[in-house]
Amino acid sequence: MSAISALSGSTGSSASVSSQISALNKQIQNITKQVKELADNQELTDEQKSEMEQMYQSQITMLEAQIAQLEQKQTEAAQQSSEAEQQTGSVKAADGINRPTEKNQVNVYI
Repeated sequence: MSAISALSGSTGSSASVSSQISALNKQIQNITKQVKELADNQELTDEQKSEMEQMYQSQITMLEAQIAQLEQKQTEAAQQSSEAEQQTGSVKAADGINRPTEKNQVNVYI
């Protein structure tokens, strides 16, 4: 559980988010493997197996929720960066001969 809280507390670039999602997916795979091994376990009663399976399912659900949250943050960040690029792109296209600035002027003498 400590690995889960450590991952959800950190923020960073999209590469970092991708690595966090990858780590969470690996945890889900490990828990799924444990669930499969649980079925083969002869030492536990059916009631114990059921309780453990419910616990594993709740862990998987929590990890999936964290993945969804990270993906949403990644999507929002991508939208914000594309909006910022569009705004700066339109300003750059408008500057020049039609709207000269101090740095960008054309002096024409006839």
